[in-house]
Amino acid sequence: MDITEGISHTGFDAGSSSAKDETRAAVEAARRRVRIMSATLHPTMPHPEPVAAPAARLTLMTEGTSRGLLDGAWWPRSRDLLSELPALTAVLDPLWGRITRITVNPEHWPVIPRKVPVDGHIVKVGWFTPEIDPHKLLLLSYGTGRWDLLIIPPETGAESAARLMAAASDYAGPPLTASALIAADEARHGVSATDEPRDPDEAGEYEGDAFAVSAAIPEQTGPPGRASRLIIGV
Repeated sequence: MDITEGISHTGFDAGSSSAKDETRAAVEAARRRVRIMSATLHPTMPHPEPVAAPAARLTLMTEGTSRGLLDGAWWPRSRDLLSELPALTAVLDPLWGRITRITVNPEHWPVIPRKVPVDGHIVKVGWFTPEIDPHKLLLLSYGTGRWDLLIIPPETGAESAARLMAAASDYAGPPLTASALIAADEARHGVSATDEPRDPDEAGEYEGDAFAVSAAIPEQTGPPGRASRLIIGV
């Protein structure tokens, strides 16, 4: 007969259970330390405040002004329609009614999105060539009307942009097309609008310095008390 046969196993079981409990306690303590270290090393970062997009830079003919081939001028900051059009429609929607469709000539736009989400609705974007002037933007407001804007190249210097804005929204000016206006400005001043030299002081003007651009716009030539253009974002 085995001499261990009658020995109770209670002591062994109790010792084993105690060891397991100690192991579990040690594991839980380690996990708590890891969680504490993680919270210390990786604190929750505050969400950055949203940055408002720059306002669209444009001039518009005022109501009652004799309409020519253009209703004003738009000076975008880039060739990215997806980022530029929302700011433009945000200005025009309250003035002209909700813009529902925009059409361009693809010559100067590397990507033309079919739809652009703006504040609370979608604007459809299309293109035509040669029907649309390469330097013109056509806007439609369903049930309200159509408007045509001169597109001033984004890289244009501030002085040239100011001249073009004034010319496109001058009720007394000649009825020139968008491309003709740009060509006339280049011919008159002997330099391409996009080739104007810029020193550090002019860099602020190029970015849309309000005082510099507004000061460069010629004085009104219409009757006293009658403003022919609305200047926005410059």
